[in-house]
Amino acid sequence: MADSNSSVDPNGGADGRDGRDLEGRVGEGDATSATDGQTGQNADLIASSEAGDREQDKPMNETEQPESPPVGEEEDTDSMDGSGLYSFTEEGEGDTRKERAKEEARRAARKRNRPSRGTSRHSSSSDEDEDNELEEEEEEEEDEQAMEAWLGAELRELDGPRWRAVPSLRAREIGQNSARFVHRVCGSRGLVQRLELQGRLERHTGCVNTLHFNPSGTRLASGSDDLRVVIWDWARRRAELEFDSGHKSNVFQAKFLPHSGDSNLAMCAQDGQIRIAELSATQRCKNTKRVAQHKGAAHKLALEPDSPCSFLSAGEDAVVYGIDLRLDRPANKLVVVKEGEKKVGLYTIFVNPANTHHFAVGGRDQYIRIYDQRKISENDNGVLKKFCPFNLVSSESKTNITCLVYSHDGSELLASYNDEDIYLFNANHSDGADYYRRYKGHRNNATVKGVNFYGPCSEFVVSGSDCGHIYLWDKHSARVVQFMEGDRGGVVNCLEPHPHLPGMATSGLDHDVKLWAPTAENPTNLKGLKEVMKKNKRERDEDSVRHGDQYDTQLLWFLMRHMRNRRPLRSRRGEAGEADTDESWSSPESTDDEDGGPDHVQCMSS
Repeated sequence: MADSNSSVDPNGGADGRDGRDLEGRVGEGDATSATDGQTGQNADLIASSEAGDREQDKPMNETEQPESPPVGEEEDTDSMDGSGLYSFTEEGEGDTRKERAKEEARRAARKRNRPSRGTSRHSSSSDEDEDNELEEEEEEEEDEQAMEAWLGAELRELDGPRWRAVPSLRAREIGQNSARFVHRVCGSRGLVQRLELQGRLERHTGCVNTLHFNPSGTRLASGSDDLRVVIWDWARRRAELEFDSGHKSNVFQAKFLPHSGDSNLAMCAQDGQIRIAELSATQRCKNTKRVAQHKGAAHKLALEPDSPCSFLSAGEDAVVYGIDLRLDRPANKLVVVKEGEKKVGLYTIFVNPANTHHFAVGGRDQYIRIYDQRKISENDNGVLKKFCPFNLVSSESKTNITCLVYSHDGSELLASYNDEDIYLFNANHSDGADYYRRYKGHRNNATVKGVNFYGPCSEFVVSGSDCGHIYLWDKHSARVVQFMEGDRGGVVNCLEPHPHLPGMATSGLDHDVKLWAPTAENPTNLKGLKEVMKKNKRERDEDSVRHGDQYDTQLLWFLMRHMRNRRPLRSRRGEAGEADTDESWSSPESTDDEDGGPDHVQCMSS
């Protein structure tokens, strides 16, 4: 309320009156202000009493809106030099306390202004509505605080930059540390933060489920639901070779065998077959042949780093096959994975690059199992160690491992769990050890999603998500350092880093392959990251409450959606692989109907 008596002459007392007159006027003004203030308070109380019913019908925050933060204050940043560390904690905690105090004051005022018992039923219902609104607001505030706490838990500070461009270039010019130059560049956080889309490889007519670079990094193999495999000259963005895989259902993996001159390509698929494609130097496929047959889908193959003729396969029938192409019967059943007397279907397998006798598997339970091929026997299944996050050991929800990989030196194991987080284990720890890093924010529900290390020394963790984005975490701090929109179809499944260069290829429900390179002018500001991470977490919590065990349903939906109206294999011929032998190799008497497909398919390249 304005006070006219307290005004001062704008000329500052230049009309000749002394200071005592000025003090007297100010004193009179103060007294008048105090009197008017009391009168105003009484008037306000009367007015609030008269308008009590009207106030009850007003929205809670109609007259007072929360202060908006300064522009850019909540924007997530992670600078290249490490000075602006990415944080999940909101700035302006003092402002938050003030807002809470104001909200409490408003609630108390509303309680005081509520009408007496003699009011109408309409006022009583309004009181109930306000109480419900207050409870909802409190619940939302608690949920938001819990979300912030979850996002910020188990994070560490980012280290300073390990590679600087100008000093490294100068050192290389004079011959210092030239051997390590490429390794340091590819593992630089500054380049990871500058990754952006470079181009697309378009040839497939179905979802692209697998990507694999040859050892030299000059060629890229991709496999799809269209049952075809394409060999790309990715640098020139053109297909060098395209051929029919010989599979009867979705191709899940296609990999170049090491030290084979890029002439042998191992493949596995939804039909359970393990096939080998023989490629010629004249850029054509000679043929594909079946070397093993699982009684269920085969999702992953595990290559031995130095062997051009031997590898492992794992299937949903819980069987691990060791395959040696030098033998007349290539497939040898190594182990049937069980938990007690129950078989555990497998989704993933990986050979330890530092000790090729060891391999790890994961599938339809929460345990990572590490085996030693030398110790597997009829009486001993050869399990060396089992790892599982302590928080998932007794989890009521059914948890599965969709993908696991060893680090570059075999010292670490990375595992992605369906509708859970990504966990990092020390492979050298004893049996039953807990994880020591956890990577959050993505969503792994709709498909059998992959995960991988990025960088020559496994400096980063990379994964796709059901939200269509690609996440890269700093391995040590578990903080997101890159966040990119990767798939218009909504799901990114496959991520394949280049073996020697700073870049990678990705694929998902889209029918193309995307190539990424660190060519952006400025590092990422992670815009929109926090909102997407919170959305993924809320959807995950809602699904776990509603459905509990939804993984098998989601996987079935994904597979059926992309069968392209083909009749399922099992409906045509009964249970898959029913007539196959334990060794799952093709005998001369077997027919196409019995083993799910011909042993040999002549390729017609296009």
